[in-house]
Formats: sequence, C-alpha cells, structure tokens
Amino acid sequence: MISFDKLWETMEKKGLSTYYLREKAGIDNKTVRRLKANANMETKTLGKLCAVLDCRLEDIAEYIPD
Repeated sequence: MISFDKLWETMEKKGLSTYYLREKAGIDNKTVRRLKANANMETKTLGKLCAVLDCRLEDIAEYIPD
C-alpha cells in the first residue's frame, strides 16, 4: 500500500493547509479526500504536489508492504 501520511507531516512542517494545495497545485476536494484515504493517485498529481511543496516524492509518500 502507498501511504500519504508523510504528505501531511511535510505540510505541517511547512505550515501549509489543504487550501494551499487546492489553490497552488490545482487539485480539488475529491483528490484531497483520496489522499487522506491513501487511495490510488495519478503520478501527474504527485508531481504537482512535489512541485508546489518543493519536495521529493519520498517526502509525501511511502510504500508500506501488506
């Protein structure tokens, strides 16, 4: 499973909200809910998040074996 718990940690460290993600990355509420649920995510969306947060993929997601 892919976990996005690191995304929320990174955002907290940077003092950013989900509103910031929606405005700057152009993602919608549905995508934010999917991230919170660790649902499947397009690589395009992950790229947008990394660009907006100025971070690497491993700063927002991690693989957790089942």
